[in-house]
Amino acid sequence: MNERIFSKVKAYIEKYRMIVSGDTVVLGVSGGADSVCLLLMLCELAKEMPLKLIVVHVNHGIREEGKRDAAYVEELCKERNLPFFLIEEDVKELAKDEKLSEEEAGRMVRYRAFAHILEENVKNETMSGKIAVAHNAGDRVETMLFHLFRGTGLSGVSGIKPVRGNIIRPLLCLEREEIEEYLNENQVSFCIDHTNLEDTYTRNRIRNYILPFAEKEICSGAAAHMWEAADMLLETEEYIKKQALEVYNECLAKEDESCRTQPLKIVLQADRLASKEPFMQKQVLLKALEELTESRKDITSVHVEEIRKLLDKQGSKQISLPYGLTAMKEYDRLILFDGNLQRSLSQGQKEIEAVPVSIPGCIFVPGLGMVEFSLFSHEKTQIIPEKSYTKWFDYDRITRSLLFRTRETGDYLTINEGLSRKTLKDYMIGEKIPKNKRGELYVLADGSHILWVPGHRISQYYKVTEYTKCILQVTVQPSAS
Repeated sequence: MNERIFSKVKAYIEKYRMIVSGDTVVLGVSGGADSVCLLLMLCELAKEMPLKLIVVHVNHGIREEGKRDAAYVEELCKERNLPFFLIEEDVKELAKDEKLSEEEAGRMVRYRAFAHILEENVKNETMSGKIAVAHNAGDRVETMLFHLFRGTGLSGVSGIKPVRGNIIRPLLCLEREEIEEYLNENQVSFCIDHTNLEDTYTRNRIRNYILPFAEKEICSGAAAHMWEAADMLLETEEYIKKQALEVYNECLAKEDESCRTQPLKIVLQADRLASKEPFMQKQVLLKALEELTESRKDITSVHVEEIRKLLDKQGSKQISLPYGLTAMKEYDRLILFDGNLQRSLSQGQKEIEAVPVSIPGCIFVPGLGMVEFSLFSHEKTQIIPEKSYTKWFDYDRITRSLLFRTRETGDYLTINEGLSRKTLKDYMIGEKIPKNKRGELYVLADGSHILWVPGHRISQYYKVTEYTKCILQVTVQPSAS
């Protein structure tokens, strides 16, 4: 084993807290050099800490060598006594049906398979779950250039992130030469995907032509320098996000009464926002848009600039945005809201089965009352409230858009410091909640993980600790009996 390369990856994992003792890790292994190296690295790490490793191989049905690659990965797993799952799907057909490129369809199939296998394997266990994929330093540089050529913001120019939700990339610190060196010293072979040498995909052209040219004709070590810049840009992005959050909270208008009629609405003080630098204005608007929709994919810099221009308008003006969102300047207020939801409410819809959460903001939850959400930085001297209807949560641990909804199959809480899980059904039984009331009780949910059962307990996983940076405060004003 090459101790230097392994130590480099181990330090990178520790730096970004990718894996902790007791994790279940689903590895995407294609059989290529990168993913085989990832498999070896995590097997080595598992000797030092308890981990449950599960290997998933996806055959896209595109390459003739697909079955050979799958057999090779399965054999690697047998030699190491690792669980192996083979997923086979016709990506070409899926791409046609979904009107996607084959590259996009393949990515969708892979991550959907990884998430499914992970969910199946952590459902009744105390372990937390991660998905490990084998992007390397070169992939990160290719992505930086790809985004720059197409047009991007700060987030895109930093390239692939080491951690995104529960997806981790332990090999992002290694160049391809180091990966092959590690495999050679361990005398482990790997499969070669000849499509990587073709010019069908844009990324392949960057890999095969632009980067080699830059290394040879412009600057030796160009890729390594870009990787270092990506890390600095990532740190810059995180810093700016924190600053933007402070300005966002400063510019929020207190509109408790209007929250009763518009559950998904963010109101900003237009004059205060207009006094900020244009760059910070855009960051605050992006933050507001993130609160209103799960994806920013179709929201471009053009849309953000159009919203920003509303700050200079007199009277009342509005513009339409992707995902049915609307931005409206109303004298001294800039209002962003979900136009689709407002139309459904105006047509007489009395109740919403699942109530999306607006952070910060307030919503009305049937049977519970008005619920207010606010964010603030954690100070270690703060005393955590013990009130039944005011709760604090570690905001950075939340991975999805929050919902107040009734229970669903697969819901669970973590119930102790060891993060042991208990199904929501078992918890309700233990709390002696009447069977006919369980289906009516609204819970605050992050996917299948329940943050809070109002009037009862919160999940241990989301509790505020000394490491918490940002606190989400949730306050309920109960409905009159």
